[in-house]
Amino acid sequence: MFKNILLGVDGSSHSLRAAKMAGDLARALNANLRVVTAFEPVPSYLGDPYIQKALAARMEAAEHILHEALESVGEIPGELKTEVLEGPAAEAILAVAETRQPDLIIMGSRGRGRLTAALLGSQSQKVVQHASCPVLIVR
Repeated sequence: MFKNILLGVDGSSHSLRAAKMAGDLARALNANLRVVTAFEPVPSYLGDPYIQKALAARMEAAEHILHEALESVGEIPGELKTEVLEGPAAEAILAVAETRQPDLIIMGSRGRGRLTAALLGSQSQKVVQHASCPVLIVR
């Protein structure tokens, strides 16, 4: 049924629960899993060397998020791949979904966005509205 699963993570508690569920589903279904995280673009007005430092810091934070997510996923029988993208989370997940054609997208219901209190779940809602495959939102 679901042989290729796409997991979007941002380091929030909801996304870590989604990672655990994605691992459980991948094990149960013998599925492949692709874990994606995105970071906000670095403003070009910073200039060198500040833009490089900011980019390195954001990449390091993204790698940490992926590491935490992979710990929550655990070992799976299928193929496990990761991607780090620059840009808004929903757009990044939808771009990967368009390219990789997963059978299922899994993500947390709430993220770590700057306006989390005002826009709860706005990224996950965008993915649900625009994805061409089923989306599982984990609370």
